[in-house]
Amino acid sequence: MSRAEMGRDEESGEMKRKQLNNEIPSSETRLDRIVFIGRTFEEYMRMFDLDEQALEGRSILDCPAGACSFTAHAGKRGCQVTAADIAYYHDYDKLAMKGLQDIGHAMEHVGLEQDRYLWAEFENVEDLRDERGRALRDCVEDMELHPDRYVPATLPVLPFAAEQFDLTLSAHFLFTYSDRLDGEFHLNTLRELFRVTRQEIRIFPLVDQSGRQSEHLDPLISFADSKGWGAELKAVPYHFQRNANQMLILRKQLK
Repeated sequence: MSRAEMGRDEESGEMKRKQLNNEIPSSETRLDRIVFIGRTFEEYMRMFDLDEQALEGRSILDCPAGACSFTAHAGKRGCQVTAADIAYYHDYDKLAMKGLQDIGHAMEHVGLEQDRYLWAEFENVEDLRDERGRALRDCVEDMELHPDRYVPATLPVLPFAAEQFDLTLSAHFLFTYSDRLDGEFHLNTLRELFRVTRQEIRIFPLVDQSGRQSEHLDPLISFADSKGWGAELKAVPYHFQRNANQMLILRKQLK
């Protein structure tokens, strides 16, 4: 192993130690730098083209989960679900307040850019606001009742064991923020998702915030192939942002 590789391993190990002991410096997790907004369980089921049978008996990771209510409702259905997000370093009551602020800001933006969205999923901006608020309430209530389900983590490092989850879902992060997260970050994050996932990873959507296919998609598919993961692009029955109606499914190939 080279000195550079040893250095990266030591740095990764130190980050994991800090995450496990909740010691990430506050500058990396400042609440005013985090957007705490999420989708409902029903949206997740359509975004990732899932049915309840597909969830049965599987250990599932939602990462980054934000204020999504998937974990809350999947947990009520008896599923073994873990949510991971940088926001979870903060108390749920502070996140509830931050989430309301972020929903307000998001609705102002959507109201000014309504032509960038298709209004079949929601009747109007107020309907969208109601759904985002419902996701936030359900998430925060579940955080209070089941705090063990919500694990603070700072990508591209996760505080989980190798192959801990059967299925990992990742929404509105990779590809979405292609203008802020470079190719190396995408590769490192996917490498970490590979490490903690036994069977399958689903990523949605495949476009950036402008609705263009992310420049990082093809390199990640090539990287997945080199690591023994098969890739499938699949249309889904959810379409709100224009051009955002496909997910990437990565399946670990049998040796």
